[in-house]
Amino acid sequence: MFIATLIAARRISSGDISLAEDALRERGIEPMGRSWIEEDKACDILFSADPTIARDALEGMISGADLVVQGEAGRRKRLLVADMDSTMITVECIDELADYAGRKAEVAEITERAMRGEIDFTAALRDRVALLKGLEEAVLDRCHDERVRITPGARALVRTMRREGAYCLLVSGGFSAFADRVAGAIGFDGAVANTLLVEEGRLSGTVGEPIVGAEGKLQALIDAAEARAIELGESLAIGDGANDIPMLKAAGLGVAYHAKPKVAAAADARIEHGDVGALLFAQGYARSEWEAN
Repeated sequence: MFIATLIAARRISSGDISLAEDALRERGIEPMGRSWIEEDKACDILFSADPTIARDALEGMISGADLVVQGEAGRRKRLLVADMDSTMITVECIDELADYAGRKAEVAEITERAMRGEIDFTAALRDRVALLKGLEEAVLDRCHDERVRITPGARALVRTMRREGAYCLLVSGGFSAFADRVAGAIGFDGAVANTLLVEEGRLSGTVGEPIVGAEGKLQALIDAAEARAIELGESLAIGDGANDIPMLKAAGLGVAYHAKPKVAAAADARIEHGDVGALLFAQGYARSEWEAN
């Protein structure tokens, strides 16, 4: 049995669900019932046919609604692995750091290309970090305090999943100077990220090796699952950039969050309208079951 969950950023009606059921019938899939997770906000449609056909039939048909199609069994995941920049927080930390060095436009352009998968992530990270050389180490704290903001729904997602027994890991191609604090503020069990190297109180323009990139994120997912005897099918991964693609593909449910086109195409589901709290609806949690955001 499969579930198609429609999740509205604002409101979804019974009429919208009826249109979705009709769209499934037009593709030869007979709906086997509907169930509201949250009235006017999130609804499950049950069916037993090809989930790929169902996703193709429903995706984008209801304005302002996101879609998650998955198996009914195991929808509540035991492992969450999440990207940080532009996913669990609203900014790209390296771009914001570069602003303090007067080089934001230059660095942000490289970041955008790397996240789109147009250039190699590892080489792009080294190039960007080199542009930060000489920046005072104290700027890391200032940048965190002035620029870093947690994405709506992030605390609720992590804290609800942890309450239900899931292990939650923040995995970032960014820097531990931010990731460790963000992980603590949101409620993650731990964080994996890169280390900015410092010499005499200033950034050296280099990053610790090995660099956490696409393969590092994938390995973090695998290691977290193996350490806790969790099948990869029981995992949920979320991210927005090209360096997230391998972990999204390996996870039981890989979700692209307001993502670049290449990432959206590779993921099992896309969140384009709502915030990360949509992933609680996708797991069948009504808002009354969420931990405080």
